[in-house]
Amino acid sequence: MSLPERLRSILLLLGLLAFAGAVAQDEDEAIVPETIDELLAAINDVLEDTNTPAVAIAIVNEDGPEYIGALGKANIENDIDADADTLFRIGSTSKMFVALSVLQLVEEGRLSLDDKLADLAPEIEFENRWEQNHPIRVVHLLEHTTGWDDIHLPEYAHNDPTPATLKEGLDFHPHSRTSRWQPGTRMSYCNAGPPVAAYIIQKITGQDFEDYVHENFFAPLQMAGATYVRSEGVQERGATLYTNGKPEEYWHILMRPSGSINASAADMARFLLLFLGRGTHDEVQYVSPASLERMEAAMTTDGAKAGLEVGYGLNNYSFRHENWTYRAHNGGVNGGLTEFAYLPEAERGYAFMINSGSGAAFGDISELIRNYQTQDLEGPEIPEAVAVSGDEREIEGLYHPINSRQQLSYFLDRALGVDRLWLEDGKLKRRPLLGGEDTEYVPAGDGKFLSPHTGRVVLVQTEDPLAGPVVHLGTVVLRPVSPLVVYGQLAIGALWLVSIGTSFLYLLVWGVRKRLGKVPAGPSTMIRVWPLLAGASIAVFVVLFTVGMNDVFERLGKPTGISIALMLASLAFAVFAVLGAWTAVRERNAEMNRFNYWYSAISSGLHLLMALYLGWFGIIGIQTWA
Repeated sequence: MSLPERLRSILLLLGLLAFAGAVAQDEDEAIVPETIDELLAAINDVLEDTNTPAVAIAIVNEDGPEYIGALGKANIENDIDADADTLFRIGSTSKMFVALSVLQLVEEGRLSLDDKLADLAPEIEFENRWEQNHPIRVVHLLEHTTGWDDIHLPEYAHNDPTPATLKEGLDFHPHSRTSRWQPGTRMSYCNAGPPVAAYIIQKITGQDFEDYVHENFFAPLQMAGATYVRSEGVQERGATLYTNGKPEEYWHILMRPSGSINASAADMARFLLLFLGRGTHDEVQYVSPASLERMEAAMTTDGAKAGLEVGYGLNNYSFRHENWTYRAHNGGVNGGLTEFAYLPEAERGYAFMINSGSGAAFGDISELIRNYQTQDLEGPEIPEAVAVSGDEREIEGLYHPINSRQQLSYFLDRALGVDRLWLEDGKLKRRPLLGGEDTEYVPAGDGKFLSPHTGRVVLVQTEDPLAGPVVHLGTVVLRPVSPLVVYGQLAIGALWLVSIGTSFLYLLVWGVRKRLGKVPAGPSTMIRVWPLLAGASIAVFVVLFTVGMNDVFERLGKPTGISIALMLASLAFAVFAVLGAWTAVRERNAEMNRFNYWYSAISSGLHLLMALYLGWFGIIGIQTWA
């Protein structure tokens, strides 16, 4: 349950740190450990280089555990070493137990993935304007295809040490559960879906969800330390989590099924063996191989229906490492990151947990373990490219993503997340417009394109019921967009930032002249003042947000002086932008230097355009606690 891998929306500009993806090493400098000892030595170097206190590691293969242990300090202050039984927070990896529980009930005939949420739990509040013809079903809750926003900041910020019931958690702030598109068409990661599925499990079984998981998974798998709450075991053997070297308080997550589990390396090894055994461990069958195959397949999106072979299944996703496709789920909490991954075909997998929020450490450790695990594996044969048809050539152009994790982030995604697709030398190529490496895809016909590394279909052309022709690239949905719109947005944004910066420099000139009595009061002054105040409002907004991020839950997740001032700063920006544009038009014949007039008038015009843009996407008047 990452704070978003990442509250991704306002977060690039407004700053919420989402869980960042792994930072891969340069291929030319990749370290490939040949033995466990070499691997542990390399990981220890990563801990030292990134100031990460500890890592717990479980590595397994078809013969069983290959390594279970830990390196470093579970607690720095008390000089406590981490070991195989030290408990770490595994974050969103917890979601896998929701999917497995649902699949158990499906096998028992007590539940179906196609059952409607409204029929199973009408008391759970949600909004879906397509409910009559496109209802939300259980499968959408697990594949994250409900179209809901990720949970909002107040839900993340909720931190009551007295555990709320699952129903109380779902009733606390249901506003995020509004479908933005037809359920089952696009994937968008959402921490609300799995808890709703867990609530359905409670209703069917008559047990608290956590009790069901303990009885059906933790106890029989002998995951002795695994728990959803801060138990006595966690207090005695739990690793202290650290952010920038400072210990974090225990986060009592409101949506516990989405990210609250504490587990050790020993626990995670047993959980991995369940997947390598295709649902069976120690001769006990928990789910059938067919259920696990369904868990590992994304099936509900339009991309999956068009032949996409990667993506997010039932709380289980795919990622590529060189020529191999891992099934996995990672997780992040404040001060802790986890990765759980396995190769079904090769019967090997790993899990590791660190008590740090270091994305660099996470990426480097992940890369080292994967390099070790795959060193002796042969890559797949890649099919030959097929000729691209005339219709498929229409894929060329500019695209922006339309399935933002939170709708609030769409104002950034549509401007900064643009990709260019083009055909060259019989291959499809993609490049982020604002910089990045080219990625190649192999045409396979019928609007499908393969990874040249794995041979799997990773990109497809299809039709979205709302957006029209789109491209599904893994879990991202891309919509074609006009170059005029793309470059127009970037140009306006760049000019706006320049106008803000120069307005403060300009003040040094006309402010002095004003004090010398060379700038008269009235229109010629106000034409200059309004854009200056608009720019100052944005500067104040950024400062407030930065201060709020130092304790995001307490300062921004609740109505505090900082969060309220943040809202007022955004409103002030809009007011000053309107006043500036209105004054510039009304006083266009004011007696003043024409360069000064046009500079101020253009600045006010840019502020007005940005105020309209930000207002359209909900940033003006933003209430981070709502």
